[in-house]
Amino acid sequence: MKKAFQDYYPDALSYCYGCGRLNEDGLQIKSYWDGDETVARVTPRPYHIAVPGYVYGGLLASLIDCHGTGTAAAAAYRAENRPMDSSPPLRFLTASLHVDYLKPTPLGVELEVWGRVREVKGRKVTVEEWIVAEGEITVRGEVVAVQVPDSLLEELGK
Repeated sequence: MKKAFQDYYPDALSYCYGCGRLNEDGLQIKSYWDGDETVARVTPRPYHIAVPGYVYGGLLASLIDCHGTGTAAAAAYRAENRPMDSSPPLRFLTASLHVDYLKPTPLGVELEVWGRVREVKGRKVTVEEWIVAEGEITVRGEVVAVQVPDSLLEELGK
């Protein structure tokens, strides 16, 4: 089984609620390349409820956020033509998050979070995204992600 983008994050940067593999209580989303797009699949838990039968919007924003930063990291490695397990590590944080809720997202079904890299420019990556539930796009979003400063990586011990 291939590793997800998030599996390459340094331990010190793997505690995020949405995508941190070391956060036992988090979502631990896993993002992968699918051609030139990226995808993560998540089934919200019953307590991710907004109103009966539908997912809480904050969770949907978290999925856009974390899948976007994972996609940004993978895109930066691709742009440098190097594997994700090479050093120095490239890790990204959200500089801007935009989410449009197009229709209610049903609870109890697997969601697909898709991403497409729109731009890689220096230490900044822009990713457009959408969430699909039962074959319908329910959310669209955009993440502008910036590379974690080297000083923060050093402070956290990489």
